[in-house]
Amino acid sequence: MPPPTAADAWFNSRRFGIVVDAGSSGSRLQIYSWRDARMVRDALGAEASRSLPRVGKGTQRDEDWVIKAEPGISSFAENLDDIPAYLAPLLKHARSHIPPSLHHETPLFLLATAGMRLLSPEQQAAVLQTTCDFLSFHSDFRIEGPSPAGPCGSSVRIITGEEEGLFGWIAVNYLMDGFGPSNSDRSTYGFLDMGGASTQIAFEPSPEEQEKAQNLVEVRLRLIGGEEISHKVFVTTWLGYGTNQARERYVGQAIRQHELSHPPSSDESPPITDVIEDPCLPKDLTLIESPVFLEPSVGPEQKSRTLHGTGSFDRCLAETSPLLNKSAPCRDAPCLFNGVHVPPIDFSVSHFIGISEYWYSSEHVFGLGGPYNFVQYERAAQEFCGKPWNEILRMHEASRKGLPGGNGDDKGAKASGLDKRGDRVEVSRLQMQCFKAAWVINVLHDGLGMPRIVDSGGNDTTQADEIKDHAEKKGLWRPWFQSMESVGDMAITWTLGKMVLEASKEVPPSAKDSTPLPDPLEAPSNSDDSRIIDTIDDHISSHLPPSLTRHSLGYPLAGVLSCLFMILLISLITCRLRRYIRICLRRLAPIYPKRDRDLAESSMEQGGPAYGDGPVASPYSTRASFVPSLRWWRHLRRMTPMWHRHRSPQHTNQMYRPIPRLAPASPARASPIRSSPSFTFAQQSELSTSTSTSPTLGNHDDYAPLKNADAGEASSVSLYSRSRNSSTISLSVLVPRQPLSRTASAHPLH
Repeated sequence: MPPPTAADAWFNSRRFGIVVDAGSSGSRLQIYSWRDARMVRDALGAEASRSLPRVGKGTQRDEDWVIKAEPGISSFAENLDDIPAYLAPLLKHARSHIPPSLHHETPLFLLATAGMRLLSPEQQAAVLQTTCDFLSFHSDFRIEGPSPAGPCGSSVRIITGEEEGLFGWIAVNYLMDGFGPSNSDRSTYGFLDMGGASTQIAFEPSPEEQEKAQNLVEVRLRLIGGEEISHKVFVTTWLGYGTNQARERYVGQAIRQHELSHPPSSDESPPITDVIEDPCLPKDLTLIESPVFLEPSVGPEQKSRTLHGTGSFDRCLAETSPLLNKSAPCRDAPCLFNGVHVPPIDFSVSHFIGISEYWYSSEHVFGLGGPYNFVQYERAAQEFCGKPWNEILRMHEASRKGLPGGNGDDKGAKASGLDKRGDRVEVSRLQMQCFKAAWVINVLHDGLGMPRIVDSGGNDTTQADEIKDHAEKKGLWRPWFQSMESVGDMAITWTLGKMVLEASKEVPPSAKDSTPLPDPLEAPSNSDDSRIIDTIDDHISSHLPPSLTRHSLGYPLAGVLSCLFMILLISLITCRLRRYIRICLRRLAPIYPKRDRDLAESSMEQGGPAYGDGPVASPYSTRASFVPSLRWWRHLRRMTPMWHRHRSPQHTNQMYRPIPRLAPASPARASPIRSSPSFTFAQQSELSTSTSTSPTLGNHDDYAPLKNADAGEASSVSLYSRSRNSSTISLSVLVPRQPLSRTASAHPLH
């Protein structure tokens, strides 16, 4: 199918952005789009100006906005040549759904997460470089150049867990209308994310805590009307506190405690069939697991153990709570768990939304996704874990086939998550559901400090919609915490938050002195000059037609105009100083040895030494070496305005005459210009072919740029003493110069 064109109505004034989420298990390319802010402002008026640009799916058909490739890009660290074939289908998909005329203005980001963080720095650099080369060479999408952030700047790089949490916070508040004008009384939502390896938190502390905290991140966004809003957010991550790594630590702890309570005899090792009771597995489920947190001295035959599930959820809660490591030293109080500082959280003001594992463990099995109620969640976990494993498998099989009553044989039993999402639930999820449910409860309540009782009266339902109704009736809405996967048809992901930032950057600011919006947690890469140009460009863009904006041209118009202005200014200055430039270029020509030799010979014919007071000095002497520098000084002074104001009309063109005519003058009427030391030396060096040099002119002191009045008078007298011969000397230079005899030049005339 050919790519679309910008002439289609759906693409009118539409902007695009592409994000590749390069995770550990695969890479997902997502296409986002939004309308140009100026078009929206003109069409919808002032009401639209009080909101952020509406970022949504970037394709006309919803199923085309995302495409996935497996495995994760980190798996190609040892086979870099396979990366182009891996990325080619993703890039082809993006090119086929975005008009080619808009490629140059569409930003493309490939941002890697957990999988790439586990590679060595050398492997990370190699994968990023290969990826950057392929995307830059095979597409016209907007990709940054090399910078300290990476070979493609911030377009291709590895993001931190804090960045994931912050982008997720932006996405949640964007979808839940948590952002508004500065004068609004809206409060933002907190954000929780739990994956397999880590868990993150991001929230905006109360104004009182913001004044105390020192490690907050400023998030700057721009509304469609050009108003800039700012929020100070705390964000942190706990690496190793995701569900998978927490389970590995739990297994290691269970095996260690079992070995301490059942020490082996001295003559034999414990058999591999030694069974350990596990309250965090469904009843009668048996698994063989290998811990990773045992001591190195433990032999390989002792690393695998058989765990038998007892399905005791209360015991599971008690045995997983120590994994939070709340006794760790706290360097910067207050701390929550594992010694990580977090400002105090007021859950009556800061309402949180959890994604990923918070949603999966609540909705996919229990059917409790949405508003969270501890009582209902704990009851559902106890019922599930207490069921025999064979019964759970039967329920799962019935739900996959779409049969009713998947929740059990009891006709009065209520539907669970398996009845609604059985086709999306894997057996591995069912095996770990008890442990993950217990871990979520411990992190929320023991870790973050969320109160356990949300609905003090409790209710007897396990349905999210009914929980919401009960909470509204009892005045408990908004809920303190709710798990979500999407809002409407938009999934809550950190990639959406990244695109909201990009769309906000493109809004022209309302204030002239506004600076470009940077990515939070990312060091600004632009210089001060670039920021000034960007600010000017954002200001003038609002007064230009769309065809002359940065998005249409592919470069800032203000930068081009500034370059043209500088070229014009330099041209005018060069034209005004063209005569002086020509003179300076002539002075730089390598003709001094020959010219000084001619000046010396001519001076001797006129009856005076060429240089100094004594006999004829060598044209290469030290005194001659001062000539070029003093000529530069003379021309530099002539280019200054003050020098032009005090110059006499006769002296104005003196420098362009072959030899000036020196009229007789008394010492009292001597011109200050003619008596200046600089004139004396310059006239000597240029007019020595026709005048005899006074010993006074050869004195070193006359080379100084400034002299006192006495020196000026002396110079005037010296010029006057030569005035009787000046007419003859001046006329002689009009006759073509005759070859001079070396013998004659050796005897100066008297």
